[in-house]
Order: sequence, then C-alpha cells, then structure tokens
Amino acid sequence: MRENFDKQIENINLHIMKMAAMVEEIIGLSIKSLQEKDEELAKKAIKLDPEINNAERETQRLCVNLLLMQQPVFADDLRNVSATLKILTDLERMGDQARDISTLNIELLHGFGVWNIELISKMAEKAAAMVSLSVFSYAQKNTEQARKVIAADDEVDKLFYMVKEQLIDYIISKKDKSVGINALDTLMIAKYFERIADHAQNIAEWVIYSVTGKNKYEY
Repeated sequence: MRENFDKQIENINLHIMKMAAMVEEIIGLSIKSLQEKDEELAKKAIKLDPEINNAERETQRLCVNLLLMQQPVFADDLRNVSATLKILTDLERMGDQARDISTLNIELLHGFGVWNIELISKMAEKAAAMVSLSVFSYAQKNTEQARKVIAADDEVDKLFYMVKEQLIDYIISKKDKSVGINALDTLMIAKYFERIADHAQNIAEWVIYSVTGKNKYEY
C-alpha cells in the first residue's frame, strides 16, 4: 500500500515539474516579447496558456484521486498533497499573468509604447528568477532556498513602486488621454510581474509548510 502511495506521489511531482517548466517558458516568452517588442513571441506565449490550464486540471485530478483512494494516514503525507494543490493554483495564475502581459504588450505595440524597459525588465528578470528558485526548492524540498525566494520579493516590490511613480509622473506631464491609457497598460504589465513574484513567494511558503508543518506566521 505504501509503495503504491509513494509511486503516485512521485507521479504527481513529475506532473508539477512539467507544468512548472511550461510556466517558466511562458514567463520567459512574455519577458522577451516585452524587451524585444516582438508580437510573435507574445502570441506564442498566449498560445501556451491553455496547455498550462490542462496540466493543472490533470494534476489536480491525480491529487484528488490520491486523497480519495489512498487516504494518507501520516500528517506529512497530507501536508504534501495539500501544499501541492496550493502550488498548482499559484503556477496556473502565473501562467495567466504571463498571458495577460503578452496581451497588453501586443496592444502597446499597436499603440504608443511608453513602458520603462530598464525598470520593468529588471522587475521581470527578478520575478522570473524567484519562480525558478521556488520550483527548485519544491523539487529538492529545500527550505533554505525557499526562504531566499521569500526574501527576494521585497526587491520586486521596490522596483514596482519605482515604475508606478515614474508612470504617474508621465501621465501628469502629458495630459493626453491616449498616452495615459497606454501608460496604464504599462503599469498593469508591471503589476502582473509583481504578482508573479508574489506567487513564487507563495510556492516557497508552501514548500516550507510541506517540509516543516509551519505556516508563514510561524517562521
């Protein structure tokens, strides 16, 4: 019985890693399409989102079947499965946000692109690094690396506030509705990268919970 349970857990972990790889890919495409102002890369990112959604549904099914059929009796088993379900949600939402970044990028490319490439690129790259490290911490059950992800979130937040202040000043100085709309779209792109970083932080917190049994208020 235990051997079968462990095999199913291993299969779930494999599915999570495959989904995480797709999420890292869509984030990478969204960043590159923004930096290079490449509409085709943005469209490629958008097309990847349904695959991520399908991967989430399939992995959820595996988790639910495991809970129903195997009925884990150890607390760490239950924590592991429940944390995995939460991580799935965070991964799926990151995929959605990368898709939305690419959609907004296409709109900006057809309008007046006013984004601050330097700051948003820095934000995006830090957020992507957080995602990669959070996935690594999950794969290795490494709480030390998970804590590094949590600590890195403050850097992304600071960059977001800098982008926001610059765009607010830009809108005020231009006093032009069409330019203002594009600036707001740019701000949304920055906000989505900030949210991706938040989801990476969530994954790191769930890794710590699954390993130690402690939630974010206890460490």
